Amino acid sequence: MAIFRSLILIAIICSFFLHIAASDGEIDPLYKGCVEQCEKSGCVGDRCFQHCKFSSDGKPIDGPWYMHEPLYLEWKQWDCRTDCRYYCMLAREEERTKLGEKPVKYHGKWPFRRIYGIQEPVAVALSALNLAMQFHGWVSFFILVYYKLPLRPDKKAYYEYTGLWHIYGILSMNAWLWRAVFHSRAVELTEKLNYSSAVALIGFSLILAILRAFNVRDEATRVMVSAPLVAFVTTHIMYLNFYELNYGLNTKVSMLMAVVQLLIWAIWAGVSSHPARWKLWIVVAGGIFAMVLETYDFPPYKGYVDAHALWNAANIPLTFLWWSYIRDDAEFRTSALLKKVK
Repeated sequence: MAIFRSLILIAIICSFFLHIAASDGEIDPLYKGCVEQCEKSGCVGDRCFQHCKFSSDGKPIDGPWYMHEPLYLEWKQWDCRTDCRYYCMLAREEERTKLGEKPVKYHGKWPFRRIYGIQEPVAVALSALNLAMQFHGWVSFFILVYYKLPLRPDKKAYYEYTGLWHIYGILSMNAWLWRAVFHSRAVELTEKLNYSSAVALIGFSLILAILRAFNVRDEATRVMVSAPLVAFVTTHIMYLNFYELNYGLNTKVSMLMAVVQLLIWAIWAGVSSHPARWKLWIVVAGGIFAMVLETYDFPPYKGYVDAHALWNAANIPLTFLWWSYIRDDAEFRTSALLKKVK
């Protein structure tokens, strides 16, 4: 138990205090000059953008930009400013590389390279894989509970946490869907949907950890335990969406809830006699490692793979093992309840 307490302490310290210093690329005079010139001329070097051509009244020539952009870019809302910033960033980073300087962030983001208009292609692909893993885990759990395990006379599952895990599966798939969309194109709407979905998932996961670890089966007690956390998570989501999208606050809230639930699962695995507790140990250790990995912020390798992409990758095997534990728990509880009935 001591080793897991130490790991959790490390995760908390890293989450709140680990920062990698980086200069802001947007204050670079050469970058600023490039963007300003691009917005006037519509060109960065030999590359020109038709939607940067404006008439005297400030309206784009040939109508709105989305009337002459490819359809696959239309929903992404690429406009003159974003294209100018992107290609000026690439040009400036090429110059910095030749001078032996390290990459810097531009407008709060590392210099990623697009593929077919997708901002962070590796993160999108890994998020899609996580979505697929969550779907596979949820479907396999559904089949196990309703088609492989015995059912009550009223055709309901014996496993008392079936409904809660269904909600968890839906929230997980929703979170990974919007994470993939956000990495594809970061605009205000996709950003809010990504953070809101993630907070909702983490908050519900904490509720589930409490209810399962303390074996809360009475509906009234479940409501009493869940209500304060539901109110807190809802308030936080409303704050992010309607008052201020505070990244620092959101990180602290998310990390705190994640660490608390990992601590609950670790302690419960240590004191229970659950046959699949070893899977919980691995998931807890892997979850802590993944959190520490994400806090280690570094420039994307070759413009594609950063710490967050590696965090997405680490979640794929953890998701498989996690749903395996959930299925084992359903079998374990169903078997125990059937023995009581007999």
